[in-house]
Amino acid sequence: MLDGRVRKNIRAGTAVAVVLKADQPTGALTWGRVAEILTNSSTHPHGIKVRLTSGQVGRVQQIYNDE
Repeated sequence: MLDGRVRKNIRAGTAVAVVLKADQPTGALTWGRVAEILTNSSTHPHGIKVRLTSGQVGRVQQIYNDE
């Protein structure tokens, strides 16, 4: 599985699991596809922040390969 802390691993349409801000204390994951990458830096220690196609915003914890 690819590292969700590295921006180059993520593109629009990528299937990911993110932690939403409200779920940070529990670490509950939300599944979806990336609509937009919000983090500008090449890496982030807590995960790259993205907006999902559902409109939810969270930090990527897991990246899934669709192939």
